[in-house]
Amino acid sequence: MGLNLTKLTKIANQIRRDVLTISYHGNIGHIGSALSVVDILTCLYFNAAKIYPRQPRHSQRDRIILSKGHACAALYSALFHKGFFSKAMLNTYHQDNTLLAGHPEIHLSGIDASSGSLGHGLSLASGMALAGKIQHRQYKVFAILSDGECDEGSVWEAALVASHRQLNNLIAIIDYNRLQAFGRTNQVVNLEPFKQKWQTFGWRVKMINGHNLIQIIKALNSPLSKTKPTVIICRTVLGKGVSFMEDKLEWHYLNPTQAQFNQAIKELKFVL
Repeated sequence: MGLNLTKLTKIANQIRRDVLTISYHGNIGHIGSALSVVDILTCLYFNAAKIYPRQPRHSQRDRIILSKGHACAALYSALFHKGFFSKAMLNTYHQDNTLLAGHPEIHLSGIDASSGSLGHGLSLASGMALAGKIQHRQYKVFAILSDGECDEGSVWEAALVASHRQLNNLIAIIDYNRLQAFGRTNQVVNLEPFKQKWQTFGWRVKMINGHNLIQIIKALNSPLSKTKPTVIICRTVLGKGVSFMEDKLEWHYLNPTQAQFNQAIKELKFVL
């Protein structure tokens, strides 16, 4: 569907540069978390999902919830490049009187649910998927979770309900970068065996490289199961694309210095 891989790669790189730029000027962290989900968002918004920027509340649109709302800098950039709002608005991220808050809010064009309080997104997505079933609509619902978020019991409650209700129009996407606020996931609360847990809860499971555009596109566009929701576990790297940020816990929090910002932008320019 949609654009070729060269174009998608350029979009992903531009989103990474946007993440750094608007976060630096907005003096806000969560850059590493945003960078790890860029390739997923690129393939979703520019290849797999049916969305309509000129009709953002179109009844047949696919629903997308960024449950890991702290990564919203990447989401805002994707929405801008898709045509939901202007570059001038993008540049107001985390500024006074902005509509682009530190977590997504539903009043913004292109946002289907406010998020950021971790553990809620999959429940919201399950409700939307169930509503689609009841109303005989053909849309899909995508929920993007962090791996650390899966420490929350509400995630597994939603997983049980979605399986029981056979919500095959629901696709959970997990940004599995193996780092969370206070350390590595296997040290804070070990999720393994992660794939088997989801299978036991009645989900169809795909495990992919979350930075391989071909793998992401194939997983997102694969035919739906007849009876099961799908979870795509994406192996990713926190801070992907910037050498000194990759797989470094501190970039869950930090905003770069001017020198670090300049170095990061320089590295990303060579990707084009």
